[in-house]
Order: sequence, then structure tokens, then C-alpha cells
Amino acid sequence: MEQYMVSLLFGSFIVLLLIGAPITVSLAGAALATFIVLDKNPISFVQIAFTSVGSFPLMALPAFVLAGALMEAGGISKRLVDIAESLAGPITGGMGVATVLACLFFGAISGSGPATTAAVGMLMIPAMTKRNYPLDYSSALTASSGGLGIILPPSIPMVIFGISALGLQPPPEAIAQYGPFSTVSISKLFIAGVVPGLVMSCSLLILNYIISRKEGYKGTGADWSSADLARALRRGVWSILAPVIILGGIYAGFFTPTEAAIVAVFYTLFIGAFVHRELTILKIFHSLRTTTWLTGRVLLILFAATVFGRLLVEQRVPAIIAESLLSWTDNVYVIWTLLIALLLFVGMFMETLAAIMILVPVLLPITYMFGIDPTHVGVVVICTLAVGFVTPPLGENIFVASGIGGATVEQIVVRALPFLGAYIVTIFIIAFVPSLSLWLPGLLGY
Repeated sequence: MEQYMVSLLFGSFIVLLLIGAPITVSLAGAALATFIVLDKNPISFVQIAFTSVGSFPLMALPAFVLAGALMEAGGISKRLVDIAESLAGPITGGMGVATVLACLFFGAISGSGPATTAAVGMLMIPAMTKRNYPLDYSSALTASSGGLGIILPPSIPMVIFGISALGLQPPPEAIAQYGPFSTVSISKLFIAGVVPGLVMSCSLLILNYIISRKEGYKGTGADWSSADLARALRRGVWSILAPVIILGGIYAGFFTPTEAAIVAVFYTLFIGAFVHRELTILKIFHSLRTTTWLTGRVLLILFAATVFGRLLVEQRVPAIIAESLLSWTDNVYVIWTLLIALLLFVGMFMETLAAIMILVPVLLPITYMFGIDPTHVGVVVICTLAVGFVTPPLGENIFVASGIGGATVEQIVVRALPFLGAYIVTIFIIAFVPSLSLWLPGLLGY
């Protein structure tokens, strides 16, 4: 009976996707069909779904999206890019370094891969091409660096992972073998993402240097100037303070991630309107419209994916997969290799937030059986799905970079392959060395 229900659930989901139904309709349709066959009351379908979008931590999602949109509209992202350019200077591949640093700065505020690519790409792709960097390389590096936006805190996918992991308790047999597991919290996920995000950034910087040295790509064309750097820092001091206030407040315990998101919105409004004086009423309404569209799309997916995930757990799908893996191997490195391969494949075809909501109810119970810390799982999942932003056919960052610079998608994909390779190698290092994710949370008492 369980196998029949699982076949019905996944079969109807895949059929709906193949005929072109949106991901939300596919998830909801498959879950509802299974509900009807199981003779469950359809009202409970709606109750489960409604409960999923009524949690307090989820309030952070629209607030962080709005903060990112306002920061771009209020001139904060431009000032961060100026600082990155000043820091890069004349070194080999310096403009590439500036691009990665700019994505690092803006990603630590926006929490979104495509938003980071768009905000930085609008400024850096033309700037790189003016200094004789090929258009396809400039676009590929920007698209690849944009993925850092979901790894560094505050990260929207981390918020979704934390919400999806609520209520997923370790199986008794896992607790008996490995002892109690730490709880998953959004604050802890934010802290755990810092070191892996920096490691992935370094992999891009190293590869950019190697390619730039081989191809002869230079920096900004001028020597370092303390006056230019001081000017950029003076103009961008309020922009740099944004992540310091937001993340510092979370780590110091002054406010929760949800409260920090609200603080970010008000801080950005004040700086954009009264300090930079670039945030107009028209831009505010545009930011609100962008936030409403993105948040509504995410909440609809969450609405359907929660019921889908509940059915997976009820039909013992995670337990069955875990038992199958345990009967085949107990090597944690083999398990990580299989999970990373699965996530890379899923990331090619499915939007990141939808993938997290569908896979978390399956993956967490499996990793519990192998004694893997759930926070470490969250970091690896998000790092791996970040690669999906640069892999076709979905590859949102590629399409954003193509639209900005004018390079074809095919050209960008070819030039992005070395960066994808660097990402994948780094992901395996992060997965195989848990301390990269867990050292900083432990240091701060989480």
C-alpha cells in the first residue's frame, strides 16, 4: 500500500511537470490526488497548508526581500561595488576580484542569488568589458558569484530550510546510536553559513586569478589610491554598516532573524531616503511590487510543498530510503557523495526554494541515521543548490547576466564551467569537513 501511494504521489507530480504545470500546481495536484485516494478529508489539506505559512520565522522572508530591493533602489549596492573596485586595485584579475567582493557584500544583505547578480551585474559587467575583459567571461563570473547571495547570511533559502526542518525529529534509533542532536534554528544556520560562504568565495577568487594571469586580464588600470579608497569608504560607510547592524544584532542576541529583517527594512528606508537621498516614493512602490510578487510565489510553493512533504513522511519514504542506504553502505563519505549528486541534479531543474521544501523532509531523517548534524546538512544543501543558479536549463543567474550584458546563454555556460568545477570541489570539502560549518556556531555558543 505504501509503495502504491508513493508511486501515485511522485507519478502524478512528474506527469503534471511534464505537461507544463507550474511547480505549485504540480505539488498541490499530486498531494490532493493522494489525499483523495487515501480517503482523507480534503479540509485537512488546506489546514496543513495554511499552518505552514502562519509561522513567525516566515515573516523574515518578505522583510529580507524588501530590504534587498530597497538597498538596490536606495544606492546602497552601487556604493558597495565602488568599495570593492577600490579594494581590488591594479592586481591581476582585479576587476574580477571586485566583482566577487561586490557579490559578497551585496549577497550578505539581499540573501538572493538572482538579486545579487542583477544588482552587481548592472554595474560590473559593463565596467569589466571597458577594461578589455571578454563579455562572456565577465557575465560568467558575475553569474557564478551571484550564487554567494544564498550562502552568506541573511539568506532566504536558510530561512526556508529552518522552517522546513521544524518538527522533523531524529528517529529514536538515531538518538540511541549517536546521542541527542542539536536543534535547527535560523540564527544558527546564518552563523554556520559564514565560513563556507567565504571558502566558496576564495575558490572563485583563486580561479579568477589563474584565468586572469593566463589571459592577461588586469585590474582597474590605476595604482591603489588611498584617497580613492577613503572616498569610497566615506561614501559607502552607511552601506557597510547595514550587514554589520543586521548580522551583529542577530549574533549578539539583540533580536531574532525575523526582527532583524524588520530592522533592515527601516534602516534601508532611512539611509536611502535621508542620507543617500536616492530613494523616491516611486522606487519604494517598485520595491514593494517586486517583494509582493516574489513573496507570493514563494508562499504558494511553501503552501503546496508542506502538504507534499507531510505525505512523504506519513508514507515512510525517508525511512525506506535510509534503510536501503544503510543496508548498502554505512560510509558517510559515500552517502554525502550520493546526496550531493542528487542535489546537483535537482538544482538543474527545480527552483531553489521549492527544492528545499520538497527535499528537507526526505534528507534530514536520512542524515540523522548517519549521525550528521542537521545544521551541517542545511549548509551543504544550500551550497549545493546554489550551483543550480549557474546550471541550465534553469540557471536563473545565467539568464539575468545574459539579459544585462548581452552575451548568449551558451557563451556564458561555457565560460562558467571552470567556476562550477571549483564550486563542486569546495562543496565536497565543506561536506567532508563538518567543522567548517559548525566551528563558528560552537564558538558563539549555539
